[in-house]
Amino acid sequence: MAITGAADLLATWEAGLAEAPAGRALLLHRTARPDLDARALPVLPVGAREADLFTLRRALFGERMQVRLECGACGEDMEFDLDAGEFARTLGGPDESVVRVGEGGREETTVVRVAEGGWDVEFRLPGVADLTAVARAADPRGALIARCLVSAVRDGTAVGADELPAPVQRRIAEAVEAADPGADVTLNVACPECGHATRAELDIASYLWTELDAWARDVLLDVHLLATAYGWSEPEILALSPLRRRYYLELCADV
Repeated sequence: MAITGAADLLATWEAGLAEAPAGRALLLHRTARPDLDARALPVLPVGAREADLFTLRRALFGERMQVRLECGACGEDMEFDLDAGEFARTLGGPDESVVRVGEGGREETTVVRVAEGGWDVEFRLPGVADLTAVARAADPRGALIARCLVSAVRDGTAVGADELPAPVQRRIAEAVEAADPGADVTLNVACPECGHATRAELDIASYLWTELDAWARDVLLDVHLLATAYGWSEPEILALSPLRRRYYLELCADV
């Protein structure tokens, strides 16, 4: 992953201000994977995107992630650290090389197979685009199954998604989770006060956006102060390393 410069990061932040969370996550993913065709990103299995965002977070802000969580039993605020690099390594998800994108968009994705009790089902791993498409459906789970089902055969006869019984649907969900474990990053934290274990999902896209937003506002303040003091342009100030920028700001404070 190439380290993105300050000017490019600010451009990503500015573009994301007008976007909903899904749009911001896509912008961050483009920043994380400039080597991939933009059309491939929404197609990648969700776990692959999460791993890319953890890797980006590590490159931009370091390994240590500070997380705050309220105990579900006693309401105590819990603070703890996570390792972004470790998450990137362990939640990698399927390799993006299994995705091929041509003129018409998605052509092929990773497929899992479930064979049980006369049923033979092939189901492709959902991508971010799939989750976005079914988010507002009356039955999101059913809509996702219908969208991602490749084929379903019962005793040699092809059937539709609406004919899959609950046990087969559960087996599909289990197979997808096993094939793409990074798609659902769930924390299980024991409260130091009462001992109760609280479960919470870690939304790395939201976490990273919050950090990027704070960073961007700090950088713009630096630009304002240095431009006022020295008359430099924004590109000239952003071209300075963070260390040199800090030293110049200290000199301004001493004047």
